[in-house]
Parts: sequence; C-alpha cells; structure tokens
Amino acid sequence: MVKLDVITTRGGDGGETSLGDGTRLRKDALRVEAYGTVDEANAALGLVRLHTGADAAADAMLSRIQNELFDVGADLCVPGEAGARLRVADTQSLRLEAEIAAMNAALPPLKSFVLPAGCAAAAHAHLARTVVRRAERLVVALAGQEEVNAAVIRYLNRLSDHLFVLSRHLNAASGGDVLWVPGATR
Repeated sequence: MVKLDVITTRGGDGGETSLGDGTRLRKDALRVEAYGTVDEANAALGLVRLHTGADAAADAMLSRIQNELFDVGADLCVPGEAGARLRVADTQSLRLEAEIAAMNAALPPLKSFVLPAGCAAAAHAHLARTVVRRAERLVVALAGQEEVNAAVIRYLNRLSDHLFVLSRHLNAASGGDVLWVPGATR
C-alpha cells in the first residue's frame, strides 16, 4: 500500500528524484523521462474520460487503462529484476487486443488515413495515442541502454492501437471519422 502523507519533501530541489528502489537519478534521466511520459499519457486519458458521455463501456476501459498505466510507471521506476515488485504482464496487452478486436468488428473498414479529429472524446483519444507513442519510443530507447520489462513495450504498443480504434469507435457514434484527403489543398 502506498502512503503519501508528505507531498512537499524538497528532495528534488537539486534536480534529482528517487526511483522505487531508492536509487537517486537526475530528473532528465531517460528512465525518469519514460515514466514521466507514461504519467502524461495517463493525464491525457483523464481528458478523454471527460468526454465519453453515455459510453459507459469506453469509460470503464479507460478507467482500467489508467490504473494499468500506474502499473507501467511502477514497473519503470524500479530497474532490474522484478523480485516482489509490481511488473506489467502480457495478460494486460492481451486484454487490450481483445477490446481492439471487439471495437474494430463494429467499424467500417478504412479506405483512407484518419485525421486526429472528430468529436471531443475522439480528438482527445488521438492526442493520448500520440503521447503513448512518445512514451513507447522513450521506453525502447531506455531498453537499448538497460534492462526493461519487454511486456511494458508490448503494452504501450498495444495501447496506442487501442486508442486509435477507440477514437474511431467514439467518432462512429457522432458522425464518423475525419478522413485524410491527399492533396486536397493544392
């Protein structure tokens, strides 16, 4: 159980922060940047949830995903072997895959690229998707330098796909996707 009774510690005033195992790192370290971007993605999902309206199923998925992103952050903030620490598992990615398949089955096939637009919920889902992609790139870069749970990379990859299909699902209920028209302004 996490207990946060003191929020202002001044421990980071010198530009360092503590990882979950107590190791101190500079705040611009790649590991800190990676889990910080996961946190940013989670905040973006909070904005999506503000706009899901009556779509209780979408809100439930997003609520679970927000909790899973805390799992991702917990995994990333403790380098090395898992031990008794929380680690992301492939079952989380498999659940995303099943939800992607279910949402996609109800959507018309794409005949063009989709612009990141449409209803407010879909537009925010697209923004969250791009933040997840950035987090994924940072975790891949981190994995090139030190050990990272490979399930984290798979989860983030699957999540960006999920958010793309979710944006299409949300747009389907409000007029459809906004499609790219190549060369439309020439």
